[in-house]
Amino acid sequence: MLVTSYNLEVRDEEGFIGDKAKRGAFLEHFEALRAHLRRSGDDPIDLASDKIGKKELDALLSDGAPHEAALVLSAIERYAQSLAFVIRRFARLKAWNPVERIVVGGGFRQSRVGELAIGRAGIILQTDGHEVDLVPIRHHPDEAGLIGNAHLAPKWIFEAYDSLVAVDIGGSNIRAGIVELRQDKASDMSKAKVWDFELWRHADEEINRDHAIKRLGKMLDNQIAQAAKAGLRVAPFIGIGCPGLIEPDGTIDRGAQNLPGNWEGSRFNLIDCVREMVPMIGEHETMVTMHNDAVIQGLSETPFMQDVAHWAVLTIGTGLGNASYENRTKPKARKAKK
Repeated sequence: MLVTSYNLEVRDEEGFIGDKAKRGAFLEHFEALRAHLRRSGDDPIDLASDKIGKKELDALLSDGAPHEAALVLSAIERYAQSLAFVIRRFARLKAWNPVERIVVGGGFRQSRVGELAIGRAGIILQTDGHEVDLVPIRHHPDEAGLIGNAHLAPKWIFEAYDSLVAVDIGGSNIRAGIVELRQDKASDMSKAKVWDFELWRHADEEINRDHAIKRLGKMLDNQIAQAAKAGLRVAPFIGIGCPGLIEPDGTIDRGAQNLPGNWEGSRFNLIDCVREMVPMIGEHETMVTMHNDAVIQGLSETPFMQDVAHWAVLTIGTGLGNASYENRTKPKARKAKK
């Protein structure tokens, strides 16, 4: 499998195309509809739009009064149109033009509102003649960004160990956890799962980069100690998913603007920092790898993408992550849709 593109920054006269489909774009559509209703005194909701989370939106959709549910449905339709527009623009690019299936991950996917928006965008694309499958990511988004690291690990890990350490750094949260490979159940790692993880929502705190790195180090130490205590054979390997364009030496060229402090440029190397904090796992020196967080999240789908030659991922969160892939082996026959 080959990563053919990631962190693409497509622009139009209004700015980055991806901003039209990030998580905040849904709330912008929702608020625009409410603002129109407020002018005539017909807004059915009392709470401010920026105070309404995924659970509240899902509740309004399923249990709200007809006008409340209809308002959420209207926002879903507007957002789905925006998402379909973004996908059409990406489809013009060389790496995305042959894409047959797009997996949608990120925090927005983990809600009924998000699922409906993704499904509606898929229908819009199909009725417009774009033959591409748009599907939600299989794993919980909190776990997909950890599990994908298993597909970057060297082969020797799978011979001697049953788990590895993974990190998912996002614009709002940092997760550190242990991924069980479960190769006794499936050699292609389709049964891999997160054994445990710790989540820290850094967006709620006023912190700098150094504080964030130290907190990450404590999270890693805690996860490794718990796994060892439970009897897991943890590999001397840490895989990291991080926003931005990742250079081969482990520095971040650009795209990490949502992280606390300055993570970009040649003077900061996250791989070196992690290796210094966790120099050994068990009796062996720690190997650290890093790639873009959308790439990692998409890699969690690798075992399930063997029936297509080209596929891609979009992660809907603080920003819109993107990556595209090409399978090097001949695609297996597709299963008939039920």
